[in-house]
Amino acid sequence: MQQIAFSPCPNDTFIFHALTHGLIAGAPDMDVTYADIDKTNYWAQDRTGPEIMKISFAALPYVVDDYQLIPCGGALGRGVGPLVLTRDETEDASFLKGKTVAVPSDRSTAYMLFRLWLSQKLPEGVGKIVILPFHEIMPAVRDGQVDAGLVIHEARFTYPEYGLHQLQDLGDWWEQDTGAPIPLGAIIARRGQVDPRQWTGWIRASVKYAFDNPDASAAYVMAHAQEMSEDVQKQHIDLYVNEFSLDLGDIGFKAVDSLLGRAAKEGLVPAFDLNKLRL
Repeated sequence: MQQIAFSPCPNDTFIFHALTHGLIAGAPDMDVTYADIDKTNYWAQDRTGPEIMKISFAALPYVVDDYQLIPCGGALGRGVGPLVLTRDETEDASFLKGKTVAVPSDRSTAYMLFRLWLSQKLPEGVGKIVILPFHEIMPAVRDGQVDAGLVIHEARFTYPEYGLHQLQDLGDWWEQDTGAPIPLGAIIARRGQVDPRQWTGWIRASVKYAFDNPDASAAYVMAHAQEMSEDVQKQHIDLYVNEFSLDLGDIGFKAVDSLLGRAAKEGLVPAFDLNKLRL
């Protein structure tokens, strides 16, 4: 029995359906823990989680000595960036000067992008950053408990329902600034305890199965979709599951190098040898 942790979000359940349901030849039985990425980030750092986990690319610099990046199964793409939302309509970053901004995690790619964007657009920074559970951020902005919120995932599609406005799409900013896709979620394997090349094969086979049999995972995805509508589930999968989920490739690795290298120069993460990311 092999332990694995990933989120209950549709992109993860879609990708890992075949692997966790005995549909991949040679793969062991799976003991699955469903956990949001803010938890797995810290499990990886503390070495308290399963041997295979999905974490944020932003957390890799803290765990790269203990975990190997698996070059498939993750989330990296274009048009998938986090959003900075406000109650009042504005596109001026200076609005955030002295303001309180809610974020879902301080060790996520979304937060890293937010800080890199601030360093360019508002070097003096915001007034205060507070961490709130993801599902509480949009109501907090709507109700005036905070001045702005950093949101991810399906909030891209649902924020107008809260009467909120987009101050910045950080994905658009990143892609215009660098030309690179955004590295969001990474699959990692604990060094010395599992064979990363073997796991790369199993996970890649699971992604291929998902692409070839897109309806096979429907019930599994629905069971863990946290009350999302079927349309939002499909949009979520279409956004976050793509050719980079099958293989990071040179473009994907260059994007990861760009993000983490730039963050290290800004002092947002520890500097590390980027060559450790490659098998």
